[in-house]
Amino acid sequence: MASWQELYESKKTSASKAIGRIRPGARIFIGTGCGQPQILVDELVSDRNDIVDAEVYHLLTRGQAPYIREEYARKFRTCSFFLAPNVREGIVSGRGDYIPIGLSDIPSLFYSGRIPIDVALIQTSPPDKNGYLSLGISVDIVKSAVENSLTVIAEVNEKMPRTLGDTFIPVDMVEAVVESDRDVLEYSLPESDHTIDAIARNVASLIDDGSTVEVGIGTIPQAVLRYLREKNDLGVHTEMFNDAIVPLVEEGIINGKRKTINRGRVVASFCLGTRRLYDYIHENQMFDFRPTEYVNDPFVISQHRRMVAINVAIEVDMTGQVCSDSIGYDFYSGIGGQLDFNRGAARARDGKAIIALPSTAKGGTISRIVPRLTEGAGVVVPRGDVRYVVTEYGIADLFGRNIRERVLSLAEIAHPDFRNEILKEGKKRRYVFAHQKERSPESWQYPREFETRRTLADGTAVLFRPVKPTDDHALRDMCYALSEKSIAFRFFQPIKAFPHKFVQEFTSIDYSTDMAIAATIQDMGGESIVGVGHYFLNRETNRAELSFLVRDDWQAKGIGTLLFEILVDIARRRGVKGFEASVLASNAGMLNVFFNSGFEVSTKREEDMFVISFDLDV
Repeated sequence: MASWQELYESKKTSASKAIGRIRPGARIFIGTGCGQPQILVDELVSDRNDIVDAEVYHLLTRGQAPYIREEYARKFRTCSFFLAPNVREGIVSGRGDYIPIGLSDIPSLFYSGRIPIDVALIQTSPPDKNGYLSLGISVDIVKSAVENSLTVIAEVNEKMPRTLGDTFIPVDMVEAVVESDRDVLEYSLPESDHTIDAIARNVASLIDDGSTVEVGIGTIPQAVLRYLREKNDLGVHTEMFNDAIVPLVEEGIINGKRKTINRGRVVASFCLGTRRLYDYIHENQMFDFRPTEYVNDPFVISQHRRMVAINVAIEVDMTGQVCSDSIGYDFYSGIGGQLDFNRGAARARDGKAIIALPSTAKGGTISRIVPRLTEGAGVVVPRGDVRYVVTEYGIADLFGRNIRERVLSLAEIAHPDFRNEILKEGKKRRYVFAHQKERSPESWQYPREFETRRTLADGTAVLFRPVKPTDDHALRDMCYALSEKSIAFRFFQPIKAFPHKFVQEFTSIDYSTDMAIAATIQDMGGESIVGVGHYFLNRETNRAELSFLVRDDWQAKGIGTLLFEILVDIARRRGVKGFEASVLASNAGMLNVFFNSGFEVSTKREEDMFVISFDLDV
C-alpha cells in the first residue's frame, strides 16, 4: 500500500482541474463561515468549467458568494440553512432557497440521503504525521457533509489552524487536494453601542459562577463575554465563539472546572474571528471542536448544570412568541442553534434560556416587543419554550407566567414610548385587567440605579430594588402572609382581601416623582418580596408621605431600617425637602426606626396615632 504521503501527493492538483470534476446538476456543499474554501469558490464560478443547473448548499459563509449573483443563475441555485449577509438579498429576491431547520437536525439530511451531496468543497489544515487533515475552525455540519459526499475536494491551507477534537478526516477520504497559502477569512464584531452594552450587562447578571455558557451568533451574545470578568469557573459549550473568549481563558475565568461533562474543555463546532484567535486555538488542547450533531444535541446540552443559552431575536410578541429568522415575509437569518440550545438549557438543572434583543429598531421608531408579530413573521421559539427575555431596559422572566403576567413583564422591558401601546392591546385582547394603569413614558423609566444588595445581621443577602408593575402578584402574596396586627399597622383598618385593583395602587409607581422599594429574597420558588417601603411626593410642599410594610417572619431583622435608609438616600438625591408618616402608637418597631434615625423628628399625637415629620437637610 502507498504511504499517506504518496497518496497525498497523488491527489494534489490545480483548482481548475479539481472543480472540473463537477458535473452538471450536481449538489455542491461549501464549508462554513471563515472556513470557506476561497480558491475553490472562485474557481466554481469560472467560465472554464461546464457546471450548469447545480445546487449549492451551505450553512453560512463569510466570504464572497458569487454563485448567487444573477449572472450565474444558469449555473447555480443556492440552498442555504442560514442567511448570512452575502446571500440574503439573493434569496429574498428569489435566486436561492432558504431551508428552515435547526442545526442539530441538518446532519440527518445528509446521512439519510434526503439531501444527497455529490461534492463537498472544504478547507483544512495540512495533514498531521498520521495523515489526517483537520477541519480547523469549521467542523459544524462540514463533518457530516464530508462523510456523506460522493466527492470531497479539499483546499489545504497552511494557515488553517489545526484544531483538536472530532475534527479529523483521513487523506484517503479526499479525492482532490488544492494547496493554498491564502489568509484564512477573518471576522471582527462590529463595535457595540450603549444599547448593546446595556443588554449585555443585563444578560451577564443572570450568569452565576460555575455556569456553562452558550453564546449564539450575533453582536449581543458575543458582547456578553466582555461582562464576565467578575465571574468564576465558567465553562463553554457553544456552537460558535469569537476572539472575546481568549482573554477570559487566559485569565482563568473560563476554565471548565465545574462543567458536568467535557470538564476543562471549551466545546464548540466552529469559530469566527481574527488571526489572533486562530493562532490561539491551534493545537490548543483546551478547545474541543465537534460536529453539530453533538454540540447542538439538546440532550447533550441539558446534561450541563447551570447551562446558560444566550440567543437573539428580531421581535417578540407580548405573549412571548419569538421570531428570529425573518422580518415579516422576508427571511433574514435562520433558526440556527437557537431552538436546540433554548430547549437544552431550559431542561438543564438550574439552566437558563435567554433571548436578548434591543427594545427598538429603525432608529427607535418601531418597537421590537410588539402586541403581535409582523405579518408573515415565523415563530422560531414557541411561547411555551421561552424563559428569559432581555432588553436594555431589563429582564422578563416568563417561566410559568400566565399571559397577563407575560404582557406586563414584556411591556416593562419594552421602550417606554411603546409600553402603553402594548397594554392597550393587552386590554383589547382581555389579556390584562381592564383597570390596568397606563402611564406616561417618563413614569415608566425604571430607575435601575437604585438597586442595591445588602446583607442582614444573620448573613441573609437581600436585594433592595424599585417596585415594578409586575410585582403585583408577589406583593399580593406578601400581604396575605401578614398577621392582622401587621395589616392594622400599615393600613389602620382590618383588610381581608387584596385583589389586583387594590395591590396595583402600590405597584404602579410614577418613578418620576414617587418611589417604592421592595426587599426581595431568592427562595425555591424564585424571588419573594419580604418588605416594601413607599414614599409619595406632594409636589406643592415638596414633602413626601412615608410608609413601610415588612412580612411578619422577617420583622426585627433590620429590613425596616434599611428600607428607611435607602428611601432617605433617594429622596435626598432628588431634592425632597422632608418626610411625613402616620404611625400607630402601638407600633413600637416602626417608631424606633424613626426615633433612632438621627433626624430631628417632630411628633404630634392624634388619638391612637403619631404623626411624624422631619426635614432631610437636602
